[in-house]
Amino acid sequence: MIHLEKLKQAIAEYDPEFDRELIEKAFLYAKEKHDGQFRSSGEPYYTHPVEVAGILAEMKMGATTIATAILHDTVEDTTATIEDIEKKFNKTIADLVNGVSKLTRIESQTLEGKQAENFRKLLLAMSEDIRVLLVKLADRLHNMRTISGIKRDDKRRRIALETLEIYAPLAERIGIHRIKEELEDLCFEQINPEARESITNRLAYLREEGHGVVDGIIDELQNLMAKAGINAEITGREKPRYSIWKKMQRKKVTFEQLSDIMAFRIIVDTTEECYLVLGTIHGKYHSVPGRFKDYISTPKPNGYRSIHTTIMGPRRQRIEVQIRTQQMHAEAELGVAAHWAYKGDASPKQRDVTKYRWLRELLDILEQEQKPEDFWENTKLELFQDQVFVFTPRGDLIELPNGATPIDFAYAIHSDIGDRCVGAKINGRIAPLNSRLVNGDQVDVITAKTQKPSPTWERFVVTGKARSHIRKYVRNQQRDEFITLGKAMIQKVFRQEGYEFTEKALAAAQEHYRIDDVDDIYANIGAGVFVTRDVFKIIFPGHQTEMAKRPSEQMDKITKLIRPDDSGPMPIKGLIPGMAMHFARCCHPLPGDRIVGIVTTGKGVTIHTIDCDTLENFADTPERWLDVSWGDKGEKPEVQVGRLNMTIANEPNALGTVTTVIGRNGGNITNLKIINRSIDFWDMIMDIGVKDTKHLNNIIAALRATPCIVSVERSKGG
Repeated sequence: MIHLEKLKQAIAEYDPEFDRELIEKAFLYAKEKHDGQFRSSGEPYYTHPVEVAGILAEMKMGATTIATAILHDTVEDTTATIEDIEKKFNKTIADLVNGVSKLTRIESQTLEGKQAENFRKLLLAMSEDIRVLLVKLADRLHNMRTISGIKRDDKRRRIALETLEIYAPLAERIGIHRIKEELEDLCFEQINPEARESITNRLAYLREEGHGVVDGIIDELQNLMAKAGINAEITGREKPRYSIWKKMQRKKVTFEQLSDIMAFRIIVDTTEECYLVLGTIHGKYHSVPGRFKDYISTPKPNGYRSIHTTIMGPRRQRIEVQIRTQQMHAEAELGVAAHWAYKGDASPKQRDVTKYRWLRELLDILEQEQKPEDFWENTKLELFQDQVFVFTPRGDLIELPNGATPIDFAYAIHSDIGDRCVGAKINGRIAPLNSRLVNGDQVDVITAKTQKPSPTWERFVVTGKARSHIRKYVRNQQRDEFITLGKAMIQKVFRQEGYEFTEKALAAAQEHYRIDDVDDIYANIGAGVFVTRDVFKIIFPGHQTEMAKRPSEQMDKITKLIRPDDSGPMPIKGLIPGMAMHFARCCHPLPGDRIVGIVTTGKGVTIHTIDCDTLENFADTPERWLDVSWGDKGEKPEVQVGRLNMTIANEPNALGTVTTVIGRNGGNITNLKIINRSIDFWDMIMDIGVKDTKHLNNIIAALRATPCIVSVERSKGG
């Protein structure tokens, strides 16, 4: 257990001039306020915040941050208030304590909702000063170190799962690997103790069997560096137990099949020496293909920099070597905390915290999402996916989750660019908006002022930022439709009952429902929340209403009048409501085809197959392209036209055979044109009514099996 004197001694080792009076005053205040409170283990409660302060002292944090750690539970668990903290200490400490404190009475009652709401508030606090997160991580680390004091197994497991899902990834994202690895190991012990014990025993066995092997490899690498004139510090390090377990699960391999259980670090003074070490090692030992990563030229999103390579090293063993400078090593261990050491108690505005773009993107999601559960879903998308690195046309590097599309890229650049995206070029070629980006792609986003987000985008985007913006647009679009529909419905009732409609008449309904905005009345009517006749009765309570004879039929008519009928078979998704649409005669798209919409002035949208030859004519006008898709089939799918190019033998009854085969397979010939006749063959174009691409492909297969048919292909337009 750390005491005040030990804490002050730890701080003095790296900052002899620290504010001793501040630390002492914080300690005495916390001890006084927590007097009579005890932890689950039976220890006095004030020992917990002091231990948290000790963890931050190990990270060489400043006096302000350490004082915050000592005081972080006073507002939540005692009679102290933020005003008291500010009066007794200062505003900076009060703001930090306020950020760390768990804000009470979460409205959402679900466990997921509680996690999401706490996480939301934590991120909002982080946006002002990232030291809040450092204190919170230290707080969670000490709680996990002492979790055995909690008697209930289910509670310990729940806390461990929450830590593994929220706090360990956050520690990794800001680069504090020391805390991340310890949190993971402590959670591993609670969630799967048998697996952890098994790996611990195997590591102990390897250490015993390989006694002297690690030292021998270090000596050989040290001699190699000395011959090359490189001053290097070389250490060996076991892979953490939880990382070993994750890799075994991910790659479905046994413990014995892992090749990187032991890693060797070579730490030098300059970046240039890192590459000199790499060249020296690769010149001496064979490198393992596909096992080289240069995080110096392309750092990880959390700022991590190092060179990783796997070689057939000394004693012909596969070993991983990590090469970095002293500064890179400090940042790898402490991440953003390395920039917030004891000299970092200056204003956070002076710190380069903005380089953590993932944090800004999560905060942007906050502005788009309405429910904490939605926010939690999207932030988990941001936190837990692997990255791909792609480039802008100017060469700027953008990190995105694995599986990201040009839409995700566009929103990563700016939300306005995402909203107005109509197309994209990947490595100089126009590509579909649902294309998956890979490392090294250069992406050029094409925008148009009139474009709006398409609801179909949500099916393939992977970033939380893109999904939240698309959802916001869909919500707003639905609300506008409900307002239009609701207004038409209430106006119709007014006309039926012989009244002139005015918005002033809705005042009684607004008062009844306690709604300030008349548009909210319309929206609730259109969405079916309010019954139109009930609203009318509220406005005219003494009126004797004559119900329409066939209200359901009347409702169908007005719905079709205001909103396009989307209940028919096979609607097209992604079109603006009310927009005229027709199918291209060049390629005759069918349900099951990948399709694209082309906007034509005065004609609406023409639907083409994605591989239609005609699309080449629109390559220079990408603003006319719309990303669309087929909707769901109705009970009786609408018949569509598929076009075939066919060559048949010029022999008796050949044409009759063709028509018989098509008829037997459920097709209906709607048009036939012979385009070339010769002595032996006829070339023709045939239009056939079918349900979808599967139906047409069945007909094509049957035709190809017919002896008199030389060839048959589906037309691709042109």
